[in-house]
Amino acid sequence: MTVAQWPNVSLSIFIVLSVVLHFLQPRGGTETVLRVLADVAILVWAVDELVRGVNPFRRILGLVVIGATIARMTL
Repeated sequence: MTVAQWPNVSLSIFIVLSVVLHFLQPRGGTETVLRVLADVAILVWAVDELVRGVNPFRRILGLVVIGATIARMTL
């Protein structure tokens, strides 16, 4: 049962953007663009896991990440 593996492109983009946002703490338009790109990247990853996940855990993880990301975006 695969639970973890090397991150794919969309998850890697999300991780890099999250690190940049955390350490550089940009403000204004740059922050907005980076946050939108990070949100899109994690949603792409989550939808991919939901649709093509290799086991139920990964599909449920994709669904949970979609829900959590949408909830965070609406706050």
